[in-house]
Amino acid sequence: MTPDPIRSIARLDDPVRRSLYDWVAAQPDAVGRDEAAAAVGISRALAAFHLDRLVADALLTAEYRRRTGRSGPGAGRPAKLYRRAPGTIAVSLPSRDYALAARLLAEAVERSGPEGMPPPPAREAAREAGLELGRASRATAGPRAGRSRRREALVTTLSERGYEPRETNPGELELHNCPFDALVDEHRPLVCGMNQALLDGALDAVGDTGLYADLDPQPGRCCVVLREANQDRS
Repeated sequence: MTPDPIRSIARLDDPVRRSLYDWVAAQPDAVGRDEAAAAVGISRALAAFHLDRLVADALLTAEYRRRTGRSGPGAGRPAKLYRRAPGTIAVSLPSRDYALAARLLAEAVERSGPEGMPPPPAREAAREAGLELGRASRATAGPRAGRSRRREALVTTLSERGYEPRETNPGELELHNCPFDALVDEHRPLVCGMNQALLDGALDAVGDTGLYADLDPQPGRCCVVLREANQDRS
């Protein structure tokens, strides 16, 4: 049976459950009960209860895996691990269908551009939106901020916009959530091109960060990676 989205979201009103969900969702890989319990400062038994409740409400998914990588006799029982569930849970009261409107607009834009890529007006609109984000980051950093502070401010702004930036390699920011995920499967070239234009604008407006927006689509994250400008861009 499909979980009720209102009930699923309402479950997060519990502060312990919300803390667990936020922590698990922020991890790059599936995590165990002991780790989650230690992270939010509760007992393992209480963590297990809340984690399984989050799975039942389709907010997390569970899997079983031996953390050591060993198999066979003596390898021990597989651990139950948790990660954020794929997909989106949304509630609109009264009912609205903005996703349909977005798909129709995306299809109309694709018809006016080559091979689904964003035409110049779409790129310009995306860049303008990025400039606004960059200006907000620059205001947070301050006019005399150095490169490190500007990057921190940009990370904060992108986090607030749902991109979930993480430094996976030194000086490189991967964006582990695409805020436009509902459109990506059917309109990937369009969405990724606009996303790159948006992030280009943000980087230009925030000022010296030493980063550039590289289009690098990979499963499970945004199609754009913010890389050091001195890296090979070929």
